[in-house]
Amino acid sequence: MSDAQEKILHSYIPHTLSITRSHVFFNTPMSFSDPRPEEETEALRHPDSSRYFSSDQSVIRIEHLTKTFRDKQRTVKAVDDITFEVKRGEIFGLLGPNGAGKSTLIRILTTLLSPSSGTAFVGEYEITRDPEKIRGIIGVCPQNSTLDNELTAYDNLEFYGKLEDVDDRILPDRIWELLAMVGLTDRAHMMVQTFSGGMKRKLEIVRAFIHRPLILFLDEPTIGLDPESRREVWQQIETLNAENTTIILTTHYMDEAEKLCGRIAFVDRGRLISLDTMDNLRLLLPAGDLIEIGFDHMDERVLPAIREQHLVISAEVKDQKLLITAKNRNTILPAIFAVFERYSVTMNAISIRSPSLEDVFIYLTGKNLSDSGGSEGTQGGRGRS
Repeated sequence: MSDAQEKILHSYIPHTLSITRSHVFFNTPMSFSDPRPEEETEALRHPDSSRYFSSDQSVIRIEHLTKTFRDKQRTVKAVDDITFEVKRGEIFGLLGPNGAGKSTLIRILTTLLSPSSGTAFVGEYEITRDPEKIRGIIGVCPQNSTLDNELTAYDNLEFYGKLEDVDDRILPDRIWELLAMVGLTDRAHMMVQTFSGGMKRKLEIVRAFIHRPLILFLDEPTIGLDPESRREVWQQIETLNAENTTIILTTHYMDEAEKLCGRIAFVDRGRLISLDTMDNLRLLLPAGDLIEIGFDHMDERVLPAIREQHLVISAEVKDQKLLITAKNRNTILPAIFAVFERYSVTMNAISIRSPSLEDVFIYLTGKNLSDSGGSEGTQGGRGRS
């Protein structure tokens, strides 16, 4: 067994299981003792049946989850009393800076870490009582690659399919189906070490989907990829979600969350700051649209006149630009234009945008998403938990 294959096993099998690597062989499917009838086991392996959840039910329920790490020098609360639910079939975003606690939360939900307190249900199973059953209904694509670069694309999928105990009679067709999904059929028998970063990431994502999981966890799926590869991965995620797969996406890229996620949870310093749809999150800002107007020469009377407009929240001049936050752009723009015309000031550029996730996050926490998240368990900014 290669080092990469051992990494896969290490990421898949928690230390709490009494299974050693010497007992797992490449050509032998891994199985756990399971008293359930075979038809129930098969339904979990291919959970597209509606008998477990209806479309309006929660597929993940988290209740006051906390994870604390301690050593001789300090105590770090990586996850701090988090509670929320994820609906079946949605793409749910966990958004926060590096070190915010996103990956720790995912490791708890995928049974790789035990919580210090609180609980969570994945599907109908509780994370500490039923870890083996949970692993039968989830797929995980970790942030760090666990592909075996010395194997071909086909062999990587075959190896993982055997780990997931996919029936040997359907595994070859499933492998070709997934390779076609990511446009890698012509490279099926090429070594993964010859692939680009984007190709490797797409292969790794469909590998986690080989057993048709009910829930797919993607931890920073596009980190380190170029813009074109990121867009290709986004398309792949949307394709998988169209198969009624619930996707939990952790990211610190605001454009990724805006593009893919129906609902977004802001996490910072281990705390849940806010959770809602993108449109509702924008409403948390007291400001409206952001308007930038460029100019060559400014009349000092323009700024006071702009500030007098009742829909203008703020206005300032900075680097040959007038920066305005205002409500109801359709009403305020003609009034702004009239002020410029009244004082014979020529505009050379204008841009208007709605508040972004970055703007919302800065308002709630007082820092950028690109900032490194703290390891303390405190909550900053104007957050709501």
